[in-house]
Amino acid sequence: MSYEKVTQVRSRIIIGTKQTLKAMNNGEISEVFIADDADHRLTQKVAGLAEDLGIPCRYVDSMEKLGAACGIEVGASTVAIKH
Repeated sequence: MSYEKVTQVRSRIIIGTKQTLKAMNNGEISEVFIADDADHRLTQKVAGLAEDLGIPCRYVDSMEKLGAACGIEVGASTVAIKH
């Protein structure tokens, strides 16, 4: 379901950890997706901030599948959905 949701809202997504963190701090994000196979040192920052800000955080199993759902040819560690 999570991959389908990302595909459905492609026009409102932010791809990547740095961009996701910046948008979360700016109050632009309604939901975050994190790939389980991504580097946890990077994704823990996103997960922690999402918890602090009360943003729902969903986990998916594959960076490759998450990237494909975004319409890119590389894996994505984190994807955020704008309001």
